[in-house]
Amino acid sequence: MAETTLSGPTHQILENDYASEWMGIEVLAISDGHATIRMTLRQEMLNGFGMAHGGMIFAFGDTAFALACNPAVQAPGEENSITVASGVDINFLKPAFRGQVLTAVADRRSSAGRSGLYDIQIFATDAAPSPTGQPAQALPGPVQPNSVQPSSAQPGELIAEFRGRSRTIPKK
Repeated sequence: MAETTLSGPTHQILENDYASEWMGIEVLAISDGHATIRMTLRQEMLNGFGMAHGGMIFAFGDTAFALACNPAVQAPGEENSITVASGVDINFLKPAFRGQVLTAVADRRSSAGRSGLYDIQIFATDAAPSPTGQPAQALPGPVQPNSVQPSSAQPGELIAEFRGRSRTIPKK
C-alpha cells in the first residue's frame, strides 16, 4: 500500500477511505461546495496502453466530488445525514501518463433541497514520458480552435470533465 501523508486540509470522510489513501490523494483546499485535490500517477494506475486507467481518473474525480458535497465540519442537526452521488458522467478529453500530477477542482453549481449539481475538472501537469519514452513536450504552432489552454487559474492541461449529481440521505 502507498504511504500517504496529508499535509493540507483534512476531511472526516477520508479517515476510513482506503481507496483514496492507496491513490495517494492530497487535499489542497476545502470550503463549502468546493474541493481541490492532487495525486501523482503511478505505474499501477496505468492501463495496457501505458496511460492512466479511466477508472483511476474517475475515482480521483469522485473523491473531489465527495469532498465538495459533504461539509468538512457539519452544522448542528446535519450529523445524521450524508451526501452521496445519485448519478455521474465523465468525459475523457486527453490521456495522462505515469509521473504526471493530477489536480481535481470540484465546484457546486446548484443546490436545491436535498439535491445538488457539481462540476469537477481534472488537470494534468509536469513532464511525463510519452509512449516513446521521451518527455512529453508541447507542440509548436498556433492554438487550435476549441482547445482548452492552461491559464494561471488552471493547474495544468484539462484532461477530463466530471459532472456529479448529489443527494443528501440519512446516515445509517
